[in-house]
Amino acid sequence: MFLHSVNLWNLAFYVFMVFMATLGLWDVFFGFEENKCSMSYMFEYPEYQKIELPKKLAKRYPAYELYLYGEGSYAEEHKILPLTGIPVLFLPGNAGSYKQVRSIGSIALRKAEDIDFKYHFDFFSVNFNEELVALYGGSLQKQTKFVHECIKTILKLYKGQEFAPKSVAIIGHSMGGLVARALLTLKNFKHDLINLLITQATPHVAPVMPLDRFITDFYTTVNNYWILNARHINLTTLSVAGGFRDYQVRSGLTFLPKLSHHTSALSVVSSAVPKTWVSTDHLSIVWCKQLQLTTVRAFFDLIDADTKQITQNSKKKLSVLTHHFIRHPSKHFEENPAIISDLTGTSMWVPVKVSKWTYVAYNESEKIYFTFPLENHRKIYTHVYCQSTMLDTNSWIFACINSTSMCQQGVDLSWKAELLPTIKTLTLRLQDYPSLSHLVVYVPSVHGSKFVVDCEFFKKETRSIQLPVTHLFSFGLSSRKVMLNTNGLYYNIELLNFGQIYQAFKINVVSKCSAVKEEITSIYKLHIPWSYEDSLTVAQAPSSTEISLKLHIAQPENDSHVALLKMYTSSDCRYEVTIKTSFSQILGQVVRFHGGALPAYVVSNMLLTYRGQLYSLFSTGCCLEYATMLDKEAKPYKVDPFVIIIKFLLGYKWFNELWDVLLLPELDAVILTSQSMCFPLISLILFLFGTCTAYWSGLLSSASVRLLSSLWLALKRPSELPKDIKMISPDLPFLTIVLIIVSWTTCGALAILLSYVYYVFKVVHLQASLTTFKNSQPVNPKHSRRSEKKSNHHKDSSVHHLRLSANDAEDSLRMHSTVINLLTWIVLLSMPSLIYWLKNLRYYFKLNPDPCKPLAFILIPTMAILGNTYTVSIKSSKLLKTASQFPLPLAVGVIAFGSAHLYRVPCFVFIPLLLHALCNFM
Repeated sequence: MFLHSVNLWNLAFYVFMVFMATLGLWDVFFGFEENKCSMSYMFEYPEYQKIELPKKLAKRYPAYELYLYGEGSYAEEHKILPLTGIPVLFLPGNAGSYKQVRSIGSIALRKAEDIDFKYHFDFFSVNFNEELVALYGGSLQKQTKFVHECIKTILKLYKGQEFAPKSVAIIGHSMGGLVARALLTLKNFKHDLINLLITQATPHVAPVMPLDRFITDFYTTVNNYWILNARHINLTTLSVAGGFRDYQVRSGLTFLPKLSHHTSALSVVSSAVPKTWVSTDHLSIVWCKQLQLTTVRAFFDLIDADTKQITQNSKKKLSVLTHHFIRHPSKHFEENPAIISDLTGTSMWVPVKVSKWTYVAYNESEKIYFTFPLENHRKIYTHVYCQSTMLDTNSWIFACINSTSMCQQGVDLSWKAELLPTIKTLTLRLQDYPSLSHLVVYVPSVHGSKFVVDCEFFKKETRSIQLPVTHLFSFGLSSRKVMLNTNGLYYNIELLNFGQIYQAFKINVVSKCSAVKEEITSIYKLHIPWSYEDSLTVAQAPSSTEISLKLHIAQPENDSHVALLKMYTSSDCRYEVTIKTSFSQILGQVVRFHGGALPAYVVSNMLLTYRGQLYSLFSTGCCLEYATMLDKEAKPYKVDPFVIIIKFLLGYKWFNELWDVLLLPELDAVILTSQSMCFPLISLILFLFGTCTAYWSGLLSSASVRLLSSLWLALKRPSELPKDIKMISPDLPFLTIVLIIVSWTTCGALAILLSYVYYVFKVVHLQASLTTFKNSQPVNPKHSRRSEKKSNHHKDSSVHHLRLSANDAEDSLRMHSTVINLLTWIVLLSMPSLIYWLKNLRYYFKLNPDPCKPLAFILIPTMAILGNTYTVSIKSSKLLKTASQFPLPLAVGVIAFGSAHLYRVPCFVFIPLLLHALCNFM
């Protein structure tokens, strides 16, 4: 019956929108590279030693604990305190376990063994009872205070030691990283208690799903503090994102705010981290061996030899993190590297005068220095490029000043090189080094090893190729292509007009090689100059390689850089690069960046439908089907223009001042614009997705009510339509009081759920009664209409004792169907606090703070009254016209203030429900 109320064109539209949404969801959840992380294994059985906390602290935080990680003999030795290492505290995130520390703890232990425990780290971990702090923010402040106490407890474990630490390093996964940043906002917290903060997949910018005001208030407090006090915060912070594999926390949320005077923060995507080069999902970022090895190397390079603790030198800390996480020159980190190197000893000096040179080294018996005179090359070429497949950490390329055939000292250019998966490379702009006379490439004596060194001089214009990206609305039907035929080793393809997050493309690189016996490797690096979100693709030539091109961070307005596809190629191959728009990935970007706002748009559509039903009841005396009214009333032009106009007016000072006087919250569209998240037509797309979701959810709820009524009739004898309509049944006040008490003493979301179940029960009972009534009526339509008229006559003549007819019951069910849909979203948005309460029931019987308690106090009596409300009882209400006008501005309000603050959505829903309930009395 529900489907019959929708014409075929509308049904085709809803099916098409499901297809579009499925494409976007598929791209988010499956449209990424396979997991290339190696699993990190423990060499010995992991042990977690519980650290005894002071009794007052343990009583104040009964659900939280502190552990020390260990393995084998190390674990046995450290059961006897005090400790002698360097403390690192791991903070798990949303639903995270304290045992997640084992990956980095085990790798750090193996590294300490390799250096005979000259230095070692003690890894502590906090047990937050796997709380869902990403969905319920009421415990974030409590976690922060507990971590403060843990830090003080940890430092006490080192008292009396010669090199006792005065601070700890913190690794925070997911929301654990935000808790670590929140430590600085505590009144009694000393900033020097933390010497380093590394966060993994932490959403720093905004919550992923803002389902209660506590989590948004927490974010506001933390971020405002860090922005306002940036000059005084001397904490070196590194934020590592997982890339596109992490669909739980998109990488754009992990980038710390860039402030001109705040230079101690770095943000990077794991795919851009040297020696890692892989994307990680939200959990594998904790155990990904490549990333944990990089982190441990950085930790050991941060140690100060004098204090045997992590250095207090901010400049060194930033240098170490940059070396390991941003740009690795294939050299061991040195705080003050020797720029001038001695080039002496028994070695061969070979001059090279050609512009393109290749040398294959194999079983070299002596050292060789290849010298390239620069004077003549400067007249013809602008750049020189060299690469080597020998990935050792020794210096390999130098520059000489005023030399002819050989030089005794050279400038070590190896520190300017860049490490890639299979080669190390160096590109120099000759104009930047006018005093250099020769470039020197060093080939050491090797035995049994084979590697290749290549160098070439080139003009920038021959290797920098501009490739404009295809138009957004080309839908992949058109493409642009470039051919690389110059036999070069290195190319820069400038991707023009690419800088917005709603853009997405597929790049196809086809390599065609001449007959070669050995395997040829090509590397394609997508370089985004305004953020560290590069990604690398290693391909074997000849081949056809597809690369996804999309962004985590939009290009800033004042940034003029161009995204690049850097190609490290072979001179034996020709390359063809084709780019075209990827429509499915564009939809994926819409879902990735705006999927969290979908509930607001669904509810907005439902409110418009609700308005239409109330108005039709007022004007015609009957209520139309949910699907019919959805098609008629749910139009984007009724909502979007108002939001756009308000956003435009907020650009004027006078309107902004008026806005502030009225104490209205910040418009969500303004927040999204500040985060560079406004797609063209994004609100329209989301509204259409919301319409589709509202339709199919209505179909599901209608089918569910019918199914439950059938089960009811199968288990219980058929019931009749109520003869007398009573708005307030004898048990209604008692039930309302009981549910309010439940809300006050336990959890507001629990009371809302129970009220919802009661309401659904009443609707199912009415559906079962109507089904019984219809089945008991004679087939003769004339007789049916006559009995209906009698029933209506009786209804009109008896004002105080209304009798429910079949038509009235059908109208009531149509209205109840819409109300159920609205209430379902309220229940879904309140579920996280209920889940949190159930999980912590053994510790706390009463949820405090409770985000749903104020809503429950109003919604419980409203649902109780609506469960006993029929359309016949409110048709003549003087309040009905007013009640039918309210949902429209509230549908606008949901989009304006609820798309980025989902916890506000129920507030816009209960107002028309309350007016609907009051129609029974006015």
